Amino acid sequence: MANTKRISIKDVARRANVSITTVSRVINKVPTVDSKNVRMVEEAIAELKYRPNINARRLVSGANNTIGLVIPSYPGIFYSFFAIEIIRGVGHACESLQLDMVFHISDGAKSFNSHFLEGIIFADIIENRRQVQAAIAQNIPCMVVNNLVQDMDVNYIAVNNLKGGRIAAAYLVGLGHKRIATITGNVKTQAGFDRFDGFMKGLDEAKVAIPKEYVFRGDYSRRCARQAAELFFSLNERPTAIFAQSDDMALEVIAVANEKGLNVPNDVSVMGFDDNPQALYASIGLTTIRQPLFEIAEKAARVLHEIMNGKREERYKSVVDPELVLRDSCAPPKA
Repeated sequence: MANTKRISIKDVARRANVSITTVSRVINKVPTVDSKNVRMVEEAIAELKYRPNINARRLVSGANNTIGLVIPSYPGIFYSFFAIEIIRGVGHACESLQLDMVFHISDGAKSFNSHFLEGIIFADIIENRRQVQAAIAQNIPCMVVNNLVQDMDVNYIAVNNLKGGRIAAAYLVGLGHKRIATITGNVKTQAGFDRFDGFMKGLDEAKVAIPKEYVFRGDYSRRCARQAAELFFSLNERPTAIFAQSDDMALEVIAVANEKGLNVPNDVSVMGFDDNPQALYASIGLTTIRQPLFEIAEKAARVLHEIMNGKREERYKSVVDPELVLRDSCAPPKA
């Protein structure tokens, strides 16, 4: 049976009768290595058919300038404003900091190879808590984005989604709406739960009660938004305002309203969450809650770089407030 053992840098060092560091220096073409050692290492590499990997290069510089970006897997990820903005922000920072980025889509069920990474950015924690815990246990610098982590000792940048939900409720109530429906995001996620919780608390504080049929449990997808809109518009007493807890869902609600001959905002006000560029250039400008995802992702990468280089010792814990963006999709209800 053929020998399937993978040749390592240790095997090369043993064959050449030199140290692992010397082998690594030869691989990385460090000019100060003695010519005799260079020849011995090169001969050993040829005999063993060794293929250098990134871990060998780490021994020379102490770092490989490679970070990981882990994004939870969900349907439509490559059409997701959230995922695109996180990738753009981290990628922009990596380009200016001369970092390499390894992109990993995870369902949380399996571990991934983190041994060659100098740092990891986790875009939220959704069923992959063990991956974050494993990285912390290995002393790999980590940054969590879009999750206010209270039960693990880890760096994070989060959006105050609870406040965002309250802002939405206060604005719609302030316009005079009382029949207000909402389409939630995935409430199993912290962001989805907090937006919904903040919205309901905001309504409660304003003493506005809504019936259970005005609440549709969604998942951020246009598919669920269409189902919700069809349901809301079929009610005998349809809502005068709808808070869709993502812009993608809000834009789908507007599309359904147009199909049914309803005018936005005269017949129904529609509000979103994100400030997706499509919200500005849609058939009607979408009033929304802005969360600065690009800026947050870029900041996460820069802070992680500081941690990797020993320039920051204390944990970085930051919560960013969302802000109301007024456009044309909301108006006071008809008298």
